[in-house]
Amino acid sequence: MTRLVEAHALTVRPGGGAAALTGVDFHIDRGEIVTLVGPNGSGKTTLLRTILGALTPDAGTLWRAPGLAIGYVPQALHLDPTLPMTAARFLGLPQRVSRDRARAALTRAGAGDLGRRPITALSGGQRQRVLLARALLHTPDLLLLDEPTQGLDQPAEAAFYRRIETVRAELGCAILMVSHELHVVMAASDRVICLNRHVCCEGLPEAVASAPEYQALFGTGTQGALALYRHRHDHSHDPESAPAPVPDREAV
Repeated sequence: MTRLVEAHALTVRPGGGAAALTGVDFHIDRGEIVTLVGPNGSGKTTLLRTILGALTPDAGTLWRAPGLAIGYVPQALHLDPTLPMTAARFLGLPQRVSRDRARAALTRAGAGDLGRRPITALSGGQRQRVLLARALLHTPDLLLLDEPTQGLDQPAEAAFYRRIETVRAELGCAILMVSHELHVVMAASDRVICLNRHVCCEGLPEAVASAPEYQALFGTGTQGALALYRHRHDHSHDPESAPAPVPDREAV
């Protein structure tokens, strides 16, 4: 496996205040999907911002592969509702991109028919696909997703997760995603990391859910259990246009 990012004993104090991360060991390799879970204030977004370079470690080391291209999808897009801008034009901010590149990114993100639509008129799920397209413009090696399905209903959430799996298959990139719901983790995740300012535990979803450290944070009942999306793809239809399946929820 090709290592893309590696951290050792990482400590980060945003603004010089209290430590949001302490002694974190972390890595991600090309092609894998890693999901971060943890309570509010556990340092999940801080870790993403540090990997992006927006925050500087106060202690420890953070290594990025030379020339690493990173795409980032934030939690949500907040725009002035009177802003007269199409989705395609939005992709060209702050630096213009060619029509062909914008069209290719929208298509890969499952938003190929949205380019001429006013971005303020899009639904939450459509906006998230446009944000994904923006992150894909420069063919990233690593895709960072910060609670990308927050506020979406279950069908839109499931469709977004299926699209992420497709992007990973097409690009071979790594994906690091913060989960905003503890009971929803993609079955495709190669690893789950439970973070609470430090790494409490990590591994397969089943292993994390049964770990004492995880159960101490979230309990052992169905409220704290991880449920896995078991996608049943019908290969005779476009999964984006077919009705989203209801996920099997299994306590693990």
